Amino acid sequence: MTVRHLSQEWLDETRALAADQPERPGATARIQYVVTGPTGTVEYAWDLQDGRLLASFLGRIADPDVTIRASLADWTAIARGQLDLDGAFLQGLVTVDGSTAVFLRLLPLTRSAEYLALQARVRAVTDFD
Repeated sequence: MTVRHLSQEWLDETRALAADQPERPGATARIQYVVTGPTGTVEYAWDLQDGRLLASFLGRIADPDVTIRASLADWTAIARGQLDLDGAFLQGLVTVDGSTAVFLRLLPLTRSAEYLALQARVRAVTDFD
């Protein structure tokens, strides 16, 4: 089974695959993602509580702690493991609105062995075309 990247089914599958992620006290944020491509913009949100992905859905949330913006090409490269989120942020390919402190506090999670393994599992079920 594969799910289309940036669809609600992809968000649901990502959340299901993330169920085994370890608790990370303090890794809590309401995150808004804005991905802009040639045919429009996809917005989705995550509710992360102590490192656990409790909710993920298409659309906007009120008062996110952080909003992460990227082009579709760059966000797809990150999702495919071809571009590191840290590097993309430092290069200005990913921008952050809201609390940069929250974003910087969450970045180390993206380098953890558990998160990298999760990303590999998500890539295995993702249709990027």
